[in-house]
Amino acid sequence: MTTALCQENSGDEAPKVKDYSPTCYIIHSNFEFCGHRLKIARTMGANLGVSANVWEAAIALCRYFEKENISFTGKKVIELGSGTGIVGILAALLGGDVTMTDKPNILEQIENNVSINIPTARRHRLKVSALTWGENHTDFPTDYDFILGSDIVHSSVTYPALIETLRHLADRGTTIYLSSEIRKRNGSPSFHEVHLPPYFNCQVVDRLKDKNITVYKMTKIGTSPGDGLLT
Repeated sequence: MTTALCQENSGDEAPKVKDYSPTCYIIHSNFEFCGHRLKIARTMGANLGVSANVWEAAIALCRYFEKENISFTGKKVIELGSGTGIVGILAALLGGDVTMTDKPNILEQIENNVSINIPTARRHRLKVSALTWGENHTDFPTDYDFILGSDIVHSSVTYPALIETLRHLADRGTTIYLSSEIRKRNGSPSFHEVHLPPYFNCQVVDRLKDKNITVYKMTKIGTSPGDGLLT
């Protein structure tokens, strides 16, 4: 099998390296947040869909952690829709015990980026698990200190399952950070402004107007039995 290498430059990112094969190739992008250098590999042409991208909303959430000097030391964290894993990996490097989740076919990409970025001595604090919203969310505990998600509000079809999953995972002491690119065509404004408020206290903590990205900080309303179920 022949592998070709190609260098690319994009904005302020470090050069990207493409490893070509007959069926797919990998793009490596370098980022730096909170004093940590991250090298993120994206598998292109492997039917990963939107999960093969590092979305601007993920970068915005990482930069928010940096700007606010947020520490996850000693905290239990779960990330939804990890994709490339950039947010969850940073949370682990910032001290968190992190569970990174996505659909089963995305896990290999996440695990690859974990192996690239997390020192062996720290990997016991990070695990990668399959989670399909609204289906196996009840297999996960409900005592997370933080729930993270970046650009996971991109299809209105998934909104009920996402809300059900958030309500199950969150307890009264849980802080949720969602970073979303607001797109009217998929109904994301109504997700944040209409569908979430009955169940969560929602606060805008950062906004990138030029990219139409908003970072929300949320806490759950109520903790009675059955709160994880939509009515």
